[in-house]
Amino acid sequence: MRLDRRILELHPDFSRSRAEGLIKAGLVAVNGKTAVKAGQVVSETDDISVEIPPPVPSIPEPEDIPLSVVFEDDDLIVVDKPPGMVVHPAPGHFTGTLVNALIHRCPGLADIGCAARPGIVHRLDQDTSGLIAVAKTARAMASLARAFASHSQVEKTYLAVCHGRPPLESGRIENLIGRHPVDRKRMAIVERNGKVAITNWRVLTPAGRPNFSVVECRIETGRTHQIRVHMASLKCPVAGDRTYGSPARDKLLNPPPARQMLHAWRLGLRHPVTGQSLSFEAPVPADMSPYFENP
Repeated sequence: MRLDRRILELHPDFSRSRAEGLIKAGLVAVNGKTAVKAGQVVSETDDISVEIPPPVPSIPEPEDIPLSVVFEDDDLIVVDKPPGMVVHPAPGHFTGTLVNALIHRCPGLADIGCAARPGIVHRLDQDTSGLIAVAKTARAMASLARAFASHSQVEKTYLAVCHGRPPLESGRIENLIGRHPVDRKRMAIVERNGKVAITNWRVLTPAGRPNFSVVECRIETGRTHQIRVHMASLKCPVAGDRTYGSPARDKLLNPPPARQMLHAWRLGLRHPVTGQSLSFEAPVPADMSPYFENP
């Protein structure tokens, strides 16, 4: 019997698409091992466990959370997001998100785009700090969504503290990134069924520091975990990265990183309404600054 059909027997209130979605999200295990395919053959004696995430409130509540605003006008707001802040409500993070803070500051934002993610056109991981642009009007939302989806007229540059030192001083990585074939919560470089991912990188740290290097990463695409996967492929994973990194090597750094050392440093784009070229830079956060000399 197919796994998705077995799940429907165990949870008759589920639709088939929901069963498939839970499998793709890595929330289904067969005999303790994460399932990866809806068509996986199982038997009635197999132990099928399904983790059901709690429902996400359809409309986030405004919360008075301080924000570091880099730029704001009637159509656009650019924020320097601190590490640890989730961008929008999701299972396990219904409050305290960037969206909750934004709709408190900009009440009209609640009506822009998706109700759960108003104004959001791109995202940063929870532990990644730095610049994120948010639309405040419908016309800005449409324009920014097109720009970020096509990667045209948008320049995104990150700073990363990585273990070791890449074999060259600079380079370009271009390949496909997709879901890991076994662990669906991870991304991986794949041969097929992935999306093109391009990272241009260069080392900023002077030679003579073998334990770590500061790397500038300018990305031409915006795939999930792109920089983290690409740096790990160079055998120089981002320090503090609990998914693709090295906890043992983290302990050798001074100070040991409390989160992944990745910062959205510079953001360039055209204003979604006026067309004016805009460029922003977010200072290196305090927890990353000990690793930098003059980035």
